[in-house]
Amino acid sequence: MDINWIVDSPFEALPVGDKNATAVCIDGKESLTYAGLRERRDRYIRVLQEHGVGHGDRVGILLLNSLDYVALYFAIGRIGAIAVRLNFRLSATELTYIIGDAGCHAVFFHSSRTPQLEPLHDSVVTEHWLCVADDETPVPTWASTPDLDSPPVDATDIPRPRGTEPLMLMYTSGTTGRPKGSVWTHENSLWAATSQSMVFKCSADTVAMTAGPLYHVGAFEVLVLPAMLMHGKAVILSSQGMTNERIVTAMRTASVTHALLYPFMLYDLVRSDDVRSEDLASLRLVLCGGDPAQPWALQAMRERFPAVEVQQAYGLTEGGSIISYLDHEAGLTHPDSAGRPLPLIDIRTMRPDGQPTEVDEVGEVWVRSGAISGTFWNKPEETAATFVDGWCRTGDLGRVTPDGYLVLTGRSKDMIRSGGENVYPAEIEAVLGAHSGVGAIAVIAVPDALRLEVGCAVVRPADPGASHADLERELRELAALHLAGYKRPRYYEFVDSLPATASGKIQKMVLREQFANLAHAAPPVATAHEGA
Repeated sequence: MDINWIVDSPFEALPVGDKNATAVCIDGKESLTYAGLRERRDRYIRVLQEHGVGHGDRVGILLLNSLDYVALYFAIGRIGAIAVRLNFRLSATELTYIIGDAGCHAVFFHSSRTPQLEPLHDSVVTEHWLCVADDETPVPTWASTPDLDSPPVDATDIPRPRGTEPLMLMYTSGTTGRPKGSVWTHENSLWAATSQSMVFKCSADTVAMTAGPLYHVGAFEVLVLPAMLMHGKAVILSSQGMTNERIVTAMRTASVTHALLYPFMLYDLVRSDDVRSEDLASLRLVLCGGDPAQPWALQAMRERFPAVEVQQAYGLTEGGSIISYLDHEAGLTHPDSAGRPLPLIDIRTMRPDGQPTEVDEVGEVWVRSGAISGTFWNKPEETAATFVDGWCRTGDLGRVTPDGYLVLTGRSKDMIRSGGENVYPAEIEAVLGAHSGVGAIAVIAVPDALRLEVGCAVVRPADPGASHADLERELRELAALHLAGYKRPRYYEFVDSLPATASGKIQKMVLREQFANLAHAAPPVATAHEGA
C-alpha cells in the first residue's frame, strides 16, 4: 500500500474518512478539505508529468511550510517518484551537496528562497527549477512557474507505486557529520504513522499541530501524518517568526487536541504568564520531542495545565521517526526516562561486541521495526555500518532499568571520557538545567592534557541581562551539591543561542569545534575535586 491511501480512500466505493472534512490548515486559517487536497495534488501531478518527472526520479522540495508543500509531497509519491525534502535553513554549499547527491530531476522552491539558490543554480545539475510564489520576489530567469490553473489529471489512470518502493530521501541532521540520505519507503511512512496513531489515540476527531518545519520527520511524520492517516485534521504553523504567542493562538483558533512541541517551546509556554487555561481548552496531549525535556518544565506543565497529558518522544530519522515514548503517568515515576517502545517496535541496548547489555549497563541503543529505512542513498558502507540484521544502530547510548524503561545517557560521540571515567552529558544537563536561570544548556567534551577530556557547560541564560558570573557561581554550587566531582563541568560558557537542528536537537558537534581550545586559555577557578 502507498501513502496516497490517505488522500484517495475517502473516494472509494466503501470510503474511509469524510472527503469534505478538513485535511490540513496553516496557522488554523487557510485550509484544504480531503477533496481539496486531492484536487491540488492532481494539479501538481500534471506539472510533474509536464516536466518529465517519472517513476523513480528524485524531486527536491525547497518550500516553506504551506498547503502546497503537502499537496506536492503526495503528488510526487502518487506517480512513484521520490521526494527530497530540503532544509531551507541550509547554506548554498550544503544544498549543492544534497541536491547533487540525490540527483534531483527537478527542484520546487518558494520565490522567497531565490536569493538562497542564486549562488548554486548554475553549479547544480538538475533539469528543472520550478518557482512557487510566496512573496513579491520575481521568478528568476533560470526558473519557470508551475501551471496550477490547468485542470487536474485523473490520477486513477496512473499505476500506483508498491509499498516497498522509495517515497522520499530524508537527509540526516548532520549532528555527527555530513548528511546522509535516509531512504523511506511508502510502507515505512505508513508503519510509523500507524504506531503513533495507536499510542496517541488519533481519530477523525483529532486536530494535531506541528510547530516544526515539514522538511523534517520530527514535524510531518510525528502526529501530523498519524492524524491524517485517521482522516483527522493537521494544523501546520507557517515557517519563520515562531513565537509562543503564535503557537498559542493557533491552538486556540484551530481547537488543537494534540500538539508537538520542542523542549524550548515547552519552556516558553510554562514560563509565560500570558497563557491561560482557556487558551488550551481543547488541548489533550503535548508531545515533546528533540532533546529530553527538563523535569522542572514537566512539573510546571502539570501544575498549570493539569488537563493536558505531557508525553515525551525519542527517535531518529533513519529509525522511523519516533521509536519510544514516555506516557503521562510514567513521566511522574520515571522523569529521566525515554520510556518504552511504541507498538510494533523493538528496542535493545547493545555492547560493542553486538551482545545485549545487562540491566542498568550502558550500551548503544538499537531499534527494529517496519518503519526503519534500512538504506542510505548511494552509501553502501554507511548502510552496512548502521543497519545490521534488520536492526538500526542509533549511535545513542542508553541503559534499561530493572523495571523495563529506557534511559538515554547521550550520543556515543557525546560521551566524555575523563580520567578513566565515562561521563554522560544528559545526567549533568538534567541537574543544571533545573536552575531557573538556565534557558537552555548543552554539556560537551573539550580536550584536557591531564584527563584526556573534561566537561564544558554551554549555557543560554533565561534572562539575557543576567550576570554570567553570578549564574556560573550558582551552577557550580548546584553541581557540587548533586554531582560527583569527576562529573562536574570544568568550564562554563555563556551564549545568546545554541545551534540546533530542525528537530530541536542541539548540535554538539558545532559546540565542540567552537570551544575546542578552552584548555589553552587561562583556566577558571575550580572547586575541589572538580573535573568533568
